[in-house]
Amino acid sequence: MLLRGLTWLVVFQLLGTVLNVLFLHMLPGPIIGLVLLLVYLIWQGEVAESISVASSSLLRYLPLLLVPAAVGVMVYAKAIAADFWAVGGSLVLSVLLSMLFAGWLMQKLIDRQQRKRGEADV
Repeated sequence: MLLRGLTWLVVFQLLGTVLNVLFLHMLPGPIIGLVLLLVYLIWQGEVAESISVASSSLLRYLPLLLVPAAVGVMVYAKAIAADFWAVGGSLVLSVLLSMLFAGWLMQKLIDRQQRKRGEADV
């Protein structure tokens, strides 16, 4: 079961890498693969048990993926400090824009759900 799920995850990453090399050079292959996996899961309507088992077993090792980023921050601390206001401003701006978009999207989804309930009652 675990091997089948890992195989599916690797297949979608491989498809994303192929699309990256052939057509979409500006997006990383694994990101394209994740989007393809998302589309596939939405199309299926449910998450297969094999993919669920594989992804939950991989989630245990997620903190290890943060170690290289933390090391990079420590190595380039002087460069980051030199551009502190640019980095800090872009972080604050991106958080604000993300929160605004998430709030707008949530309101649209709530309105849509209420409309569906209103149509079902009629």
